Amino acid sequence: MSITRETVEQAARLARLTVADADKDRLAGELSAILGFVEQLDAIDTSDVDPLTSVVGATARMRKDAVTAGDEPERILANAPDRVTDFYAVPKVVE
Repeated sequence: MSITRETVEQAARLARLTVADADKDRLAGELSAILGFVEQLDAIDTSDVDPLTSVVGATARMRKDAVTAGDEPERILANAPDRVTDFYAVPKVVE
């Protein structure tokens, strides 16, 4: 696929970018080269390749889903900048 100067102008307008006239032809060539590379990748047969979520074959360590430290308000609120009884106090943000 070949990108034309008009396509660069349209993309720049849609992206609300200002592109100098001297750069439009150069950008058209660079974008055409990028699309040519993507077309090469599209030609590769990947039907027998499993999808990846990560390039590293690691799995996340799972922990027991249990509530802990819920009965220690003094220790939990020790670093709170402000508190009201057993709760964090935060400034009012809605009038």
